[in-house]
Amino acid sequence: MSDTYVPLISSGVAGPLGVLQLPRMWQKVSLEAAGKLASGYPGIGRGFDAMTCASLGLEEQAVKDYIKKNKPTYPQFEAWVKANAKSLTPQAIEKHNAAVRGYNHDDETRQEILGNCRMTDDSSAPKDAVNLNNLDDWYEFHKAVLQ
Repeated sequence: MSDTYVPLISSGVAGPLGVLQLPRMWQKVSLEAAGKLASGYPGIGRGFDAMTCASLGLEEQAVKDYIKKNKPTYPQFEAWVKANAKSLTPQAIEKHNAAVRGYNHDDETRQEILGNCRMTDDSSAPKDAVNLNNLDDWYEFHKAVLQ
């Protein structure tokens, strides 16, 4: 088995706090801290991860430092988020979740992901980043582990 792992928690998954992307970010930063995150995946990327930190009022480096030092379980990470987030109101969470659900990749990114997956870019193909990222993760997992 590989020494690195493709993150397979979807951006469309929320933990008990109800924040989309938060479980995935925890998984990616945890894998990165352990030196086990698959190549090409950032611990905290410029997309959904940055959106999540900004929406909740969390400093990206503080998130990385906490996870690296403490190696928390996901519930422990959520407890830390509750204690450190500057904006964790239901309204802030829903605004963030709507932004995640409503984000679409640019045409080039969509076409690249669909092409890798040998899917036709037609009216039935996903346009949203959450589903396209899922396809991309599954493709990368298949390539790294199953081939």
